[in-house]
Amino acid sequence: MSPTQWDLPVELCCRPMAFVTLTGLDVVYNAVHRAVWDAFCANRRADRVPISFKVLPGDHEYPKCRPKRTSYEWYIPKGILKTGWMNKHLNLVPALVVVFYELDWDEPQWKEKQSECATRVEIVRQSLQGRNTKVAVVLIQKKTPLPPGEDVIASERAAALCNACELSGKSLFVLPHTDHLVGYIIRLENAFYEHAQTYYYTEIRRVKSHKEFLNKTTHQLLFVRHQFKIAFFSELKQDTQNALKNYRTAYNLVHELRAHETNILEIKTMAGFINYKICRLCFQHNTPLDAIAQFRKHIDLCKKKIGSAELSFEHAAWMSKQFQAFGDLFDEAIKLGLTAIQTQNPGFYYQQAAYYAQERKQLAKSLCNHEASIMYPNPDPLETQTGVLDFYGQRSWRQGILSFDLSDPEKEKVGVLAIQLKERNVAHSEIIITLLSNAVAQFKKYKCPRMKSHLMVQMGEEYYYAKDYTKALKLLDYVMCDYRSEGWWTLLTSILTTALKCSYLMAQLKDYITYSLELLGRASTLKDDQKSRIEKNLINVLMNESPDPEPDCDIFAVKTAQKLWADRISLAGSNIFTIGVQDFVPFVQCKAKFHAPSFHVDVPVEFDIYLKADCPHPIRFSKLCVSFNNQEYNQFCVIEEASKANEVLENPTQGKMCLVPGKTRKLLFKFVAKTEDVGKKIEITSVDLALGNETGRCVVLNWQGGGGDAASSQEALQAARSFKRRPKLPDNEVHWDSIIIQASTMIISRVPNISVHLRHEPPALTNEMYCLVVTVQSHEKTQIRDVKLTAGLKPGQDANLTQKTHVTLHGTELCDESYPALLTDIPVGDLHPGEQLEKMLYVRCGTVGSRMFLVYVSYLINITAEEKEIVCKCHKDETVTIETVFPFDVAVKFVSTKFEHLERVYADIPFLLMTDLLSASPWALTVVSSELQLAPSMTTVDQLESQVDNVVLQTGESASECFCLRCPSLGNVEGGVATGHYIISWKRTSAMENIPVIRTVITLPHVIVENIPLHVNADLPSFGRVRESLPVKYHLQNKTDFVQDVEISVEPSDAFMFSGLKQIRLRILPGTEQEMLYNFYPLMAGYQQLPFLNINLLRFPDFTNQLLRRFIPTSIFVKPQGRLMDDTSIAAA
Repeated sequence: MSPTQWDLPVELCCRPMAFVTLTGLDVVYNAVHRAVWDAFCANRRADRVPISFKVLPGDHEYPKCRPKRTSYEWYIPKGILKTGWMNKHLNLVPALVVVFYELDWDEPQWKEKQSECATRVEIVRQSLQGRNTKVAVVLIQKKTPLPPGEDVIASERAAALCNACELSGKSLFVLPHTDHLVGYIIRLENAFYEHAQTYYYTEIRRVKSHKEFLNKTTHQLLFVRHQFKIAFFSELKQDTQNALKNYRTAYNLVHELRAHETNILEIKTMAGFINYKICRLCFQHNTPLDAIAQFRKHIDLCKKKIGSAELSFEHAAWMSKQFQAFGDLFDEAIKLGLTAIQTQNPGFYYQQAAYYAQERKQLAKSLCNHEASIMYPNPDPLETQTGVLDFYGQRSWRQGILSFDLSDPEKEKVGVLAIQLKERNVAHSEIIITLLSNAVAQFKKYKCPRMKSHLMVQMGEEYYYAKDYTKALKLLDYVMCDYRSEGWWTLLTSILTTALKCSYLMAQLKDYITYSLELLGRASTLKDDQKSRIEKNLINVLMNESPDPEPDCDIFAVKTAQKLWADRISLAGSNIFTIGVQDFVPFVQCKAKFHAPSFHVDVPVEFDIYLKADCPHPIRFSKLCVSFNNQEYNQFCVIEEASKANEVLENPTQGKMCLVPGKTRKLLFKFVAKTEDVGKKIEITSVDLALGNETGRCVVLNWQGGGGDAASSQEALQAARSFKRRPKLPDNEVHWDSIIIQASTMIISRVPNISVHLRHEPPALTNEMYCLVVTVQSHEKTQIRDVKLTAGLKPGQDANLTQKTHVTLHGTELCDESYPALLTDIPVGDLHPGEQLEKMLYVRCGTVGSRMFLVYVSYLINITAEEKEIVCKCHKDETVTIETVFPFDVAVKFVSTKFEHLERVYADIPFLLMTDLLSASPWALTVVSSELQLAPSMTTVDQLESQVDNVVLQTGESASECFCLRCPSLGNVEGGVATGHYIISWKRTSAMENIPVIRTVITLPHVIVENIPLHVNADLPSFGRVRESLPVKYHLQNKTDFVQDVEISVEPSDAFMFSGLKQIRLRILPGTEQEMLYNFYPLMAGYQQLPFLNINLLRFPDFTNQLLRRFIPTSIFVKPQGRLMDDTSIAAA
């Protein structure tokens, strides 16, 4: 049997559509007919009715119709379903034959044309030979027809044509060849579809009518056949619900058939066909769970129906095809919009199909293992007269024989042999790989990485069996990474073993070495004897010899491989192979560890390389190289031992480069870092370990960074989580898991041997030249040179602090904005051992707050390290945080000449400006002088002299000054009038004389100035005495440009008698002054209320006595009446 016999027939897998033939169309030479045909078949959209069209000649012979059977009494069926039946009804027997004929209603030769048309119809009916196929006539006309009923001639001639052709009126159509051809064609299609449905409905009834003649004793096969036909006709009729129902019935009837070795294949074949139809319709109806349930039921019913043991591989092939077909259906449904999930997708069915294909391969290998002398039978028992079987699932040498007893055992034996010999030629691996590839694609789509990897391994192994070793290696290499990262060591070992065989059979040197290295390592689960064999082969390869063949390889492939290896040895080429181990797990482990995370530049850098071998026997390496990010250090970290290739496994305990399995070898390296690398990181970029030598072949294992391979991170994590107590080892050995890779270290400057002291008096005062004394003393044993000082504000602080901080070495001059915040690389000179120097640093801070100051001292010194003299640059820094505060607080207030607080002042009337200087410094301050700078809008009444020159203020003490001022009339100024500035010159009392004085400028507040119409002031003695006259003179000054009418009255007081005008009305000219004189006579001693002067301005009723009391005294102190001698003694005093 051919290998494609298990493929489902095309007519079973396609969508059944009504078959309609078109006759009378000349699509080659007639352009109108071609246009009609194109409209029927070109660009058919999904919304058009499902019809399959075919153009045939009018006298085409259709399959002959068998005579109708009147009784089934003596009829015994020869099989279930004929192989040509589905194709016959899909492509050969039409449901409708359409006769196209060019004829217009106004045709002059109507009679002749009508007769010709009727003849064509009759020819079609004769060729159908009694079938129920419908016949219709389409008249192709050049003119657009009139609406029905309007064209009387058309109606009459249509009726005549129907009579002549023996057609009903529903079977005659008109097709005008106009611009709207496609529209007319679609209407025609719909009419054809209705005729076709009628035909298939008739066929279904015809098949159903046979049932009453059947009995279940001899006609079991017919029950299945008829049920299948009914379902298939229902599909052609597009009645999918009834089709599904009938297919289910047919499926149940198939499994009711008596199964025997002779008919089991036919039963399974038909069960598979019907199952395919059921599943397809379930997916079409969007009920995927029903499809899956049906398929599972199908597999459960059929998986044990194996049939002949000699042909059991056929059962595996059939099972494989069932799963593959369902996977295809599932995938097709997904493409049409069905949603699959990770646990239920087509990949599982393709995987199972591949599994049965593998089982088929194994069975074929065991059952078809005939000797080469056995020839294929002649004549061929698998050939038939027609080239195809009569019934699906039957044997070609006994077609139609339903007896359970084999009539000709010898013929049966020959047929079985022919099938077995044919099976031997089947490319099983190709079938398996295709199915696995489909499954991998599905699992990749639904994000199932482990399933994908598992199947890719199977694909790789299948390629190996198919002797396509390149593709096998490519696939196996791809999945090894996943198994390494997840620690599936047993699976990895199995894959590596296959990969090693592939690389051997292709004589791929580098791959063979790489897989050998890994199979010898800790990730391999091979036994020691197998590892020993691989190790021996590896050494042979390194000695430029051929390795021994890998076990279980194909004999012919081994012979080919041996020739390839011989060619490899004879050809001169690159003998050095560099293998990066970060992606696999070799038999040697490496860890690099610096002794410390940082080294001073004058101390040798030391690190250890730890090596551990996992191979079965001790092994000698030839060279170890360590590479750094600064390649100048590479030369100091090389160990090389000269040895011959054949000494790799000899003298295992001699030399540093000999590794004993399970023992950790520690190799110490040291070198002196370069001074230019101070502040830089030294990193181990790679470690190279060479096995073999250049005379033979050399393998260089390359570890990136400080070591570690594909399994190291997982092992480190497991070791960290482990609570196992490690056994105690001798002092010179370490536990491998306890070694932590440290592949980098910092080179830091030599530890300075100097002292840096800072002396100052905090806090700093705003804007002062704050002195910071830096003392540097050398404690080195030799002279230090090129000593430099960097001092000032530490970088990285607020930008506002940088702008308001200035540093200088010269304290005799004030810093301005041009001075920097940090002085760098101030040369100081050289220092001998024990010598010290002082530098005075002056800092001016323009704002209050905390500042961090840096003092950084660097110098050069010659030292010897590892018998090598180097120049070291050392440095030491000190930081100090200094708080800046205001030196003093200044309070300013405006008072009247009576020392009363003023919210506002009055134009041209004197007032007092009082300043109060309160020391806020913890240190004594010397106020050198003060100065009042008045604004142009202010004038002084007396001399502006400093009243606090050279005053020393301790913490909390204050110094006050008082100035008498006057503000001329300026009109109404919004926001007040500027007063001026108060300038204080000061310095610390403890500061040296050459330190400049600090001038602090205080902006005085604005004052509101008001004009008053009348100013009154009084001249009176400072005190009075009882019963002595007290003269008082009042000055009334008109401040306006108008003549003022003034009413004056004096309110009497119990403490005084007075003489003068008690009540008067007078007139004061603009800008002039009027004097009023009174003599008060005190009656009581003490602080007494003066008689009050009431003034009323007739022009300015708002001028109140309350305002007046600001300018004139309201009380006076009266002394008691004294004796003469007391007065004399007082005067004398």
